[in-house]
Amino acid sequence: MNDSPGWASPGSAPSDGQETGIPKPSSPVDGNAAGQWSPAQPPPGQWSPPGAPGNGPGAPPPAPGWGGMPQGPGWGRAPMAAKPGVIPLRPLGVGEILDGAVSTMRTHWRTVLGISLTVSVIAEIVIILVQRYLLPEQESIDPNATGAEAIRQATDSAQSQLITSAPSTLIAMIATLFTTSILTVVISRSVLGRGVTLSEAWSEARPRLLPLLGLTLLLSLMSAAIMAAGLLPGLALGSGAGGIALTFLGFLASCAVVLWLMIRFTLAAPALMLERQPVLTALRRSAKLVKGNWWRTFGILALTYLLVIVLTLIITIPFGIIAVTVDSDGLSELLNGSAADFGWPFLIVTGIGDVIISTLAYPFTAGVMALLYVDQRIRREALDLDLARAAGVPGYDNPRS
Repeated sequence: MNDSPGWASPGSAPSDGQETGIPKPSSPVDGNAAGQWSPAQPPPGQWSPPGAPGNGPGAPPPAPGWGGMPQGPGWGRAPMAAKPGVIPLRPLGVGEILDGAVSTMRTHWRTVLGISLTVSVIAEIVIILVQRYLLPEQESIDPNATGAEAIRQATDSAQSQLITSAPSTLIAMIATLFTTSILTVVISRSVLGRGVTLSEAWSEARPRLLPLLGLTLLLSLMSAAIMAAGLLPGLALGSGAGGIALTFLGFLASCAVVLWLMIRFTLAAPALMLERQPVLTALRRSAKLVKGNWWRTFGILALTYLLVIVLTLIITIPFGIIAVTVDSDGLSELLNGSAADFGWPFLIVTGIGDVIISTLAYPFTAGVMALLYVDQRIRREALDLDLARAAGVPGYDNPRS
């Protein structure tokens, strides 16, 4: 958005010292506590008890709080904030972040669902064709095998599963890149209460696709390297008790490190898209914004993905039952105890379910990520002032000195 300082097309992050000719929010203070405010804040509202001077009829209106809105009378009332779009322009609560993501989907449903549905359908068709014609059959495991033979079969089955799932994972990653890049633009406009067409969102997001792909590959390689470093010492000891124990401990430690890094860098994609940052600078921006708020960020993302899992189960279970029922050949093989070879009816029905899940999950998760980024910049850099001016909220016409 060209009219919002430090946002989208101006280019530089407020804390990176790059001049853009547009007033910028103050630099984040990394030593602050999680909830500490930026020194440049909106003027405080006039707090007074009921019946105090200034609250009666004919009294002058109180000074604006966030967004220039008057506060309600009485003690304990939070200052009202301007809400030109899907969120109030102030630090957000967890519910407001989740509600903002859903409100974006509901308010701009044509653009949001048009993007996610188109990408989901194309991705699912490619996945089905790859599964049907290109992937080898998975290795079966003999339930009666014991000892070294059981370990060998389990290893072969795990390798087969990895090979089978790799193309689907790659296709899903590419689909996520497209939807995240375009939907982040839509969400950034919806914060200001402005709509955006699909063509406008695509033209704005297209130059950032390659950097976003580079960011995704870098994070994936980083995670793979950490996992390998954690597992290799145990695997080098062999299949004895010591090797198995060390492998398990290395796996747990690697997962903990990867989780910590992924939360630390979770705002890199919104920073890359909305600030036009290069990959490494976006990673540093994310680390600055998340610093002091790691657990809060983790909790919000955990709740987000828990909701996505619940949605997945609600849709997957009935579609799975229907798919198994309509594929009579696969069902008969399954009931006879042999490996089920489901055909086109099964793939089509389950594919429809996957499309519905992706169409709803893509914009929801992208919305939470983008609004988390906005929330952290409001908390650390008073971005709400710039957003209020960009949205044309009365009382914010003069730029901050």
